[in-house]
Amino acid sequence: MDSRHTAHRPEEHHKLIVDTTSIAVPQPDDSKQRKAYFNSKSATNYAFKIIMSHNENTDHDATSGEYRFQAIDKKFESIDGKQNRDCLIKWGMRGKLRANMYIFDQPFQEYNARKFILEFFKDPNVLSTLKMFTKSGEWQLLGQSVHDVRIEQLNTNILSLDFFDRLLDNKVVRENGGYIRKCIEEYKDEFIISDELRKVLIMDEFENYDMFSENDRKEFIFHLFKHFCLGGQVCQYEDEIQPYLDVTKSVYKELVSVQKDAESQKIQVISPVFKIEALNENGKKFYPSRTAYEQDFVYIIIDPIKRHVIILSNFYEGPSFFE
Repeated sequence: MDSRHTAHRPEEHHKLIVDTTSIAVPQPDDSKQRKAYFNSKSATNYAFKIIMSHNENTDHDATSGEYRFQAIDKKFESIDGKQNRDCLIKWGMRGKLRANMYIFDQPFQEYNARKFILEFFKDPNVLSTLKMFTKSGEWQLLGQSVHDVRIEQLNTNILSLDFFDRLLDNKVVRENGGYIRKCIEEYKDEFIISDELRKVLIMDEFENYDMFSENDRKEFIFHLFKHFCLGGQVCQYEDEIQPYLDVTKSVYKELVSVQKDAESQKIQVISPVFKIEALNENGKKFYPSRTAYEQDFVYIIIDPIKRHVIILSNFYEGPSFFE
């Protein structure tokens, strides 16, 4: 028996905590994935089951704190389906406008958006699945690591197309039939401007440009509307405004998530949206492209409740293609 004066090392207590959680995912399009991901406790009925463990007395945390991402096979009807197919073909965007969905494993904090986005672009599952469009008309993996990102957070306050009624009020669009007023052709960067709608969108010297304030122009729905109106490198413009509004509404509705505010009982968008540019080790932009075209863009739309992120990208140059 040891003497009470015998020196002892401090007792070591190890406790293993194990927990499980289910991360909800949208219903997969593939029937095999639906069977594999089915989970009756999930709000969507489809989820990944995650087992988490932690040893309290280890010198270093078991996890690095980095986000992990997993690609989801998700079809977006407003972009990939038949709903807007003819319009996107006409505007030269079908096949070059693409949305990809990923799920992530930790709570999203808006103040930590830069960390989230940088870790997204460094995740092996992202690097092995995310592609960019080349001038030769092919999709290829990014091919290089992202060293930094430029981020612009957009507003998501708009829930109605009434936001665009000012185009009618200011006679950019005619009351009879919604026809867009034409004008003498001019050039602005890579665009031919032949109507007053495109003047409002990109010509800040135009007298009606200020009908949309700077804050209005930071709305995600305004960005979508502008992109559809400007179109691709080979684009047939619309004579009426309604097709632009219809496509904008359907894409916006499918990309952002909403919920009812508990106090006001009003519906509000809960998805933070960021416009981003990825930079290489030399500080040069390479994704979505190396060019400065208005229509080369990437947006990240995050659902913090369901923990999924959507990458919406478009490429201006290169041939259009479609199924």
